[in-house]
Formats: sequence, C-alpha cells, structure tokens
Amino acid sequence: MQPLALYNTLTRKKEVFEPLHAPFVGMYVCGPTVYGEAHLGHSRAAITFDILFRYLMHIGYKVRYVRNITDVGHLVNDADEGEDKIAKQARLAQLEPMEVVQHYTIRYHQDMQQLNVLSPSIEPRASGHMIEQIALIEEIIANGLAYEVNGSVYFDVPAYNQHQRYGKLSGRIVEDLLANTRGLDGQQEKRSPLDFALWKKASESHIMRWPSPWSEGFPGWHLECSAMSRKYLGPEFDIHGGGLDLMFPHHECEIAQSQASNHTDAAKYWVHNNLITINGQKMGKSLGNFITLRELFSGEHDLLQTAYSPMTIRFFVLQAHYRSTLDFSNEALLAARKGYLKLMNGLKVLDKINYPSDAEETGAQDLEMEKLLADCYRSLNDDLNTAKAIASLFNVLKKINSLYMGQVPVTSLSSSMFQNLKNTYRTLVTEVLGLTEERPDNLDQMLALLLKFYKDAKDVKDYAKVDEIRAEFKKLGIVIKDMKTGIDWAYEE
Repeated sequence: MQPLALYNTLTRKKEVFEPLHAPFVGMYVCGPTVYGEAHLGHSRAAITFDILFRYLMHIGYKVRYVRNITDVGHLVNDADEGEDKIAKQARLAQLEPMEVVQHYTIRYHQDMQQLNVLSPSIEPRASGHMIEQIALIEEIIANGLAYEVNGSVYFDVPAYNQHQRYGKLSGRIVEDLLANTRGLDGQQEKRSPLDFALWKKASESHIMRWPSPWSEGFPGWHLECSAMSRKYLGPEFDIHGGGLDLMFPHHECEIAQSQASNHTDAAKYWVHNNLITINGQKMGKSLGNFITLRELFSGEHDLLQTAYSPMTIRFFVLQAHYRSTLDFSNEALLAARKGYLKLMNGLKVLDKINYPSDAEETGAQDLEMEKLLADCYRSLNDDLNTAKAIASLFNVLKKINSLYMGQVPVTSLSSSMFQNLKNTYRTLVTEVLGLTEERPDNLDQMLALLLKFYKDAKDVKDYAKVDEIRAEFKKLGIVIKDMKTGIDWAYEE
C-alpha cells in the first residue's frame, strides 16, 4: 500500500507524510472564536481534521491532537484595531465575556458531537495561557524582533525579513503588501504598517485585560496559537491545520513568531481546507451569509428547503476533496443525504449476508475485491481524498448488493476475503469517515403504530400475536401497559 501523502501549503506540493518522531504525531488545528453559533463553514475544518485524526490513528500512529478555543484577542476587523469579538458580544448581551465564551463553547461542543467529530486530545483556551504568551513575547523582544510602544508590543516584520521571508507560507511579497496596505487609524505607533500586535494595551473601556511587563492588556490573536502549540507539542511538530482563510495573516504570523523564538516553522506540514461558499462567495459571519448548524438541523432558514441531519452535513463535506471549494445548495445536500443512506444500507445488507459453512470456496473474485478495497485506501493516502474514497466505496457496495441479491455467489469470495470485506467496509464507513446510523426522530409515532397493531390483535383475541408483540417490546426494554383508560408503554424498570 502506498504511504500517506499530504499537500503541504508551505512547499506547495504533495509530500509523503513522515512524522518527526514516529509513531507519535503532533497535530495543531485552529479552533473557533466562541462569540456566536457555529455555522456550516465551521463544519468543514472540524470534519476535515477529524478525518485526518481518525485516519492517522487507523494506520497506526499515536496522535496528540490539539485544537484551541479562542476566547480573547480576536478583534472584529482581524487586524490590530477595533473591539474584541467576544467583548463586543458580551456588551450587546449585557453579559460577562466569559459567560459568552462558556455559552458558545458548550454549543460548539454539542454541534461537534452531533456531527460525530471526535474531541481533540487537548483543547486549550487562550485566556488560560497568559504566562506562556508573555514568555514568548519576551523571547521575541530579546531576539531583537519586537518592540514596545506605549504599553503595546509589535512584531518587527522588516527586521524579521532581513533574515527570513515574511510571506513564505502565503506567497505574499513584502513590497506588494506595503504598496497595498493603507494606514489605519490608531496604527501610527507601528514602525511599519505590516507589523502586527503581540500585546495590546487595553483602553479604559476594554473589558478583557491581564497584567504584563508592558501594560494591562491582552495578547494578539496570532500569538495565542504559537504559545499553545509550543506548550503541548513542542517548538516543532508535525501538522498545523486550519481553514484557507487563516493562511494569511494568521498562520503567516505564527510562522514568523516561531522563527523569531524557536528558529523553526512550527510545523513540518501546513495543511489547509478550502472554504464552503454560497453563490460563489465565502460563507462567514462577517459577510452575514451564513447558515448555522442548528438551522441546518432544524430547517429553519430561508435558504433551506428542508431540515438536514448531521450525518447528511458530514457526508456533504466529505463528498468533496478538502482542498476544493464546496458550494452550498439544497440540491447538493439532498444528493448527500442519498449518498449517506446508501452507505448505511450497505452496512445493513452486509450483516444479512451469511457465508455458508459447508460450501466449497472458489475465491474467484478475491483479486477483484482486494483491488476494490485497496482503491479506497489509495484515495485516502492520496492527500486524504475522501471524495474518491467514497466513490470507491460505492464500487464496493455494488459488489455487496450483488452478493446480497444472489446475482453473484457468496462463495466466489473466500471466507477470509468475505470477512475482510465486512471488516474493511464497516471500519472505513464508521471509524474513518465517521458516519453513524441516525435513528428516526419519529420514534413516538412508530411506537404508537405498533401499539395500534397490539390493540387490533387484542380486539380479535389473537393472543399469540399479542404475546409476540409484548415479547418484542420487552427485548427493546419497553413494557406495554394495559389500563382501563387505554394502552400505553413505559420503559422497563
């Protein structure tokens, strides 16, 4: 089997994945800024790196996956001026900022659980790592690549650029950036318009503030990830992930900070998922064109024709390669629902196929089945191409259905290959792709219908059927209650 290759944004090519300290893998992914509901765009990064996390573990690596919570320092215009996004929401809602953080962190976790996104190994919060962030700033100042002005500390991009290349990740050129950067009010204290904040002195009205050697203030957004990734993964680790919209300036600044303190690029492989678009435009809170995950699950949004289940959303994200754009449409989501249900039906069908114990095995189709299963892995190893892997699984599913329908004898596969087929299909669908069976929400209506059949059987005195229905309910942990006022059910105590 070919080794896993990932596209490295830093080198602009696919590279065979070779961890720094195999079999251990360190992976850091930028998590949410928790000031509002998670939307469809957020789901793409979460699901993409969930698949990478799952697949790395599946092929034998021991992964420490760190995904942070940004709960301070992310300003409304993503630059070094303006209001903190969380503080702004707190002011509008008349809450403490950490109430806003707690509320939306819980909501985010609930949404991720719905999507069957595994929890990271460590989930640090920026506000809990002030000591590490201050220490990192002090190192950068000591190395002559940051300066303090009026209680704020800025990274000195021109000084850094004398020995390194600011723009190496994003492909930006400093001269072009300077030519296209307009001066913003309040940034006169910077030596260069490209310099970015490591620490900002808090204004009198700024709610979120911490003591530092320079002022009471708060850390720069870019600094937080550098400090937290270093604390939990070391100065150099294997994979840094995030959305393509974070590549510049956020990840570019992370690399600069890491080079200025640790003399590394932080991560060996920089991996970016592309964006979800709506009518060709990036979906995002700042543009006001987003659909929250909860709106998708409920169907309560003007752009939605119906509600879409969490697994439909997950399949929708997986049906495109993570580096390609993915455009929202009801048609695409309806197609995703069909694709998801196909794979689920494949699991049910496989469980119903019995391999005859006394039949003569021919194994005539073993080689073909082996190739079909290998195609699934070949796609995943080729830069985590879930779209091609799903197409390969559909090819496997055709064979499964032909075995189930009796069009091809089960014994055309050896018993060992048949078991391999069952194990591999189930593992890829449920453990690697993370797709789970969704139970219907209308359970009460279904139970009511079954109780009607029970009552009908009682009315015609078909006591054998009555006993059969009672026994089946009991297997499900439910007892039928015959009362003067009617028939009902309860959980068996």
